[in-house]
Amino acid sequence: MSNSIAKNIANFLKEYSPFNYLNENQLTQVATSIGVVNLDKHKVLFQIGDKLHDSFYVVASGVINLSVIADAEETLLNKCYAGDVFGLRPFFAKNNYMMTAKAREDSLVYAIPISVFKPFVAENPQVLDFLLESFATNTQNPFDKENRGKLLTDNVYTENKSNENQYFQSLAYNKIPLKVSGSTIVKDTAQLMTENLIDSAIIIEQNYPIGIVTDSDFRTKIANGRFPITTSIDKIMSSPVITVPENVSVAEAQLLLLKYNVSHLCVTTNGSDKSEVKGIISENDLIVAQANNPGVLIKEIKRALSSNELKNVREKLTNLIQSSIAKNIPLPHIYNISGEIITAIVKRSVELAILDLGSPPARFAWLSIGSQGRKEQLLLTDQDSILIFEDVATEKYREVKDYFLKLSKRATSILEKIGYKFCPNDHMATNLHWCKSLTEWTKQYNNWMRNPGEKNNNISSIFFDYEISFGEGKIEDAITDVIHNNISNNPLFFDYLGNDALRKSPPLNFFKKFNLEEEAKNKGKFDIKNKAIMSLVDGARLFAISHNLRSINNTYLRFKQLAIVDPKFSEIYLNCADAFLILSKFRTLEGLKNDNYGDFITIDELTKVDKERLKNALQPIKDLEDLIKDKFQLTQFS
Repeated sequence: MSNSIAKNIANFLKEYSPFNYLNENQLTQVATSIGVVNLDKHKVLFQIGDKLHDSFYVVASGVINLSVIADAEETLLNKCYAGDVFGLRPFFAKNNYMMTAKAREDSLVYAIPISVFKPFVAENPQVLDFLLESFATNTQNPFDKENRGKLLTDNVYTENKSNENQYFQSLAYNKIPLKVSGSTIVKDTAQLMTENLIDSAIIIEQNYPIGIVTDSDFRTKIANGRFPITTSIDKIMSSPVITVPENVSVAEAQLLLLKYNVSHLCVTTNGSDKSEVKGIISENDLIVAQANNPGVLIKEIKRALSSNELKNVREKLTNLIQSSIAKNIPLPHIYNISGEIITAIVKRSVELAILDLGSPPARFAWLSIGSQGRKEQLLLTDQDSILIFEDVATEKYREVKDYFLKLSKRATSILEKIGYKFCPNDHMATNLHWCKSLTEWTKQYNNWMRNPGEKNNNISSIFFDYEISFGEGKIEDAITDVIHNNISNNPLFFDYLGNDALRKSPPLNFFKKFNLEEEAKNKGKFDIKNKAIMSLVDGARLFAISHNLRSINNTYLRFKQLAIVDPKFSEIYLNCADAFLILSKFRTLEGLKNDNYGDFITIDELTKVDKERLKNALQPIKDLEDLIKDKFQLTQFS
């Protein structure tokens, strides 16, 4: 690979985790070893049952779908965009691929040899943490034969209902390890291991660990004749043994295995080799923790038969979000996991409504719009949705629409009982205007985009942030096609969206002080949603649509992708991405503390450091607004 190509790849990778944790020399080594794979639309990179590759992958351009097959139906688990890492199973497991990676469109991916990258993982805990998170996020498989209905992720509840994050909590391991003295004969130790169905034994002295033997030691030291079976076990043990405390996390354990190139860790009372042995952790324990030990939130959702049961799950999710933030789990990861669980709740609500009403008379799609459509809903906010049903014969239209209106009423009622209040603007599928056929929705989006601002056709930008929660994926794709077919040569639409994005009051006044509320109810508070976060949301949406970014709804991801497709202004976009996370965290913490939407921050209750941090996060908004003014012709709707 030429130096110029490698340099371009390195420049691309350093914008994304975990490569941004590497130093320049490490990044160069990775970039020069990369293989480039061109995938035509629908081309499969690997599929379920394939032997593991010797590389993992990063999307350079395009979109890669990760899916499973269940009951002869392909189910999409995740979409990977530019900068996303996938295909990590060879890092953490030894069995074959458990999902299929297929190009959603013409795509380019980088194949990174694991042998090249693995040493950097052992040297850098942040790299390992990211890989663990990505492996979890990209292995959500609700159709796994052994664990049907479970979510393979690190942000879920364990069977004992703990709300700790699995990848950052203590893991399950053998707490009754086989312990023998150093003078025990090899033959006797092997017999004990066989009888106890385990692959290791800890050698102790005064109950302190001095070494370990495993099946591997018997194969490499006894079976080949290097030592007789009558020798004492201390002659073939590995020493010193790597010890860890009882509360070791999955991430910490994985890092130590990689760092010391061992297959087992000895658990002791205080984590040193001068304290009592409490257990043994094997590579298999970590594989189970990472890939085959999902929690029960999704399982509970799938089994729920009432709104009360779903409400209980949502309350657990709130606790999970709170504990994850407290543990400094990256907010994009929390958004992703929370979004998937909320989507499952919405889906189950629709399913319960169908169980009550009977089978639908036509295929349809239930789309969550607004914050849930962007997978940014960490707090219990109001619900926003639309329903699109396939075109039917004229004589059947009224009957079909009546059914879906009844379905919507029941589903939204269930969601209201769970805790999602009805939308005050009536942006819900229960509204006659937002429950209609595909042809009608096509006309609706065409009118919105071709004739924005008409009084009888007032556009709400949240209708451009949507994610399917239930139903026919092709219907969602059809709406996406309509939107992107209306982008070219349409300055009027962007004029409208641009002005809409600039209508909000500035977060800081002329003297760089917080622009606080003057009304009695929230007097003296800062409206972090409408004066800060929504400015970033609206700006990201505007630029994402203008750059024809399909299927990227999340504000943070939109800014990250914009930094790639519009590199001239990448600094502004990246600053906005960081600002969005900081502001969102402030809002979420406020909402969790007060059990509300978190829209209004009491500035006086913030520390001096947090005040400065909040104020600094508001700075990129001005740059974004200036960029909007510079990029678009904001005339007619000014």
